[in-house]
Amino acid sequence: MMDVKNKRTRKRLTLSLLLMAGLWGGRALAQSPASPDNARTLTLKEALNYALQASQTARKARLDVENGQYQIDEVKARALPQITGNGGLTYNPILQLSALPGELAGQPGKTLLVAFGQKWNSSASVSLSQNLFDQSVFTGLKAAKSTQEYYRINAQLTDEQLIEQVATNYYQVLVQRQKIEVLDSTIKNTSTVQTIVKGQYENGLAKQIDVDRIAVNISNLQTQRQQLLNGVSQLENQLKYAMGMPIQTPIALPAVEFASIHPQSAPAGDTLNVSNRTEFRLLKQQETLLKYQKDAYKAEYYPTLSLNGNYGYQGMGNKLPWFQKGSAGVSWFDYASVGLTLKVPIFNGGATRSRIRQADVSIRKLQEDISNTSLSLNLLYENAKTQINNSIIILNNQRENVQLAQKVFYNTRNNYNNGLATLTDLLDAENALTEAQNNHSAALLDYRVAEIQLIKAQGNLKSLLN
Repeated sequence: MMDVKNKRTRKRLTLSLLLMAGLWGGRALAQSPASPDNARTLTLKEALNYALQASQTARKARLDVENGQYQIDEVKARALPQITGNGGLTYNPILQLSALPGELAGQPGKTLLVAFGQKWNSSASVSLSQNLFDQSVFTGLKAAKSTQEYYRINAQLTDEQLIEQVATNYYQVLVQRQKIEVLDSTIKNTSTVQTIVKGQYENGLAKQIDVDRIAVNISNLQTQRQQLLNGVSQLENQLKYAMGMPIQTPIALPAVEFASIHPQSAPAGDTLNVSNRTEFRLLKQQETLLKYQKDAYKAEYYPTLSLNGNYGYQGMGNKLPWFQKGSAGVSWFDYASVGLTLKVPIFNGGATRSRIRQADVSIRKLQEDISNTSLSLNLLYENAKTQINNSIIILNNQRENVQLAQKVFYNTRNNYNNGLATLTDLLDAENALTEAQNNHSAALLDYRVAEIQLIKAQGNLKSLLN
């Protein structure tokens, strides 16, 4: 009887040692899903810099900035001389007749029909127009420069939004991969137990139901792993899409060094200076543009003064005047004119006044948006501080939970060795420890995501590039 009892005790000790070896060995060997040999390794900084260069959204925003300079050049052109050349050739197969009184030709009482002009008429001229005063040109030039600044701020906002999206997607991939690592460790440990239980069953020390339960558990774990692998693939594709990287490009993300994460709580009394936020600056720049639009409508009340000049050369005759001389009945002569044109607006039915009032309404509506945005940015900042402080609390709780799960596992193992706990209790304790460690790792990565939101709320997202 004592031999049987000692035999069972030795088997329990052997099982316990194998479980411990599988538990810690599994954790030491667990790796992220294998990446192809030609996979491109991307740190967060490298992913962000790649996105800023390759993303179509970021490139479009930079094209808008470039286009802003062309808009300035277009407005400047209105202040420069406008020169045009004109040329024409006219053939009149039938000249129009004009009625003249016969007295002019010594035939009183008769009406004479006389053809005026020549069958051929050729002309070439150059015209010049120079604005001397046009208030709308001056206002338009200021508005164009302000528009370029608007595009520049919008490009900064686009970059910040891209940084936030890529960084968040990056950490989502890491969280998913960490879950796979823990699940791989659990599968390895459970497979070790399955081998032992099968051996016990063959020796009459375990039941068939124990073998079946472990087989079902492994099958469920493998199904979960495949689901996680699919999720990682989709998240990686989403990350590459956000970066502007070809979807077919294989990538590999370095494992996170959890020891390098040092959580820091947000200052409780810290306040946000909304004027530093790009979203707020963009709205203020838009307000400036609307004011220039209002000034442009006011410019319609101002008179305009321009200088005009014209010089031309004309040839007429019954033959094609080109390359002909006076002896062929062709006459050539030049002409020129210089003048000033003054336009004074007097009355247009109140259209200008209506446009000015519409512009004023648009400005007041935007000011309401600015006020609402200020409240919204402060709300996001306070929520980000609360979120990161809560993440730290969760981190501390998960750290304590890991320590407690380790203690439970050690006690359960000792009880199992002494015949006071079942195999199911030992497996449950091992799974609980694995889950606690997984939750702690996920909490650390969740803290990173909360940190991104706080950095965004402070308007310092580009610090992630350093």
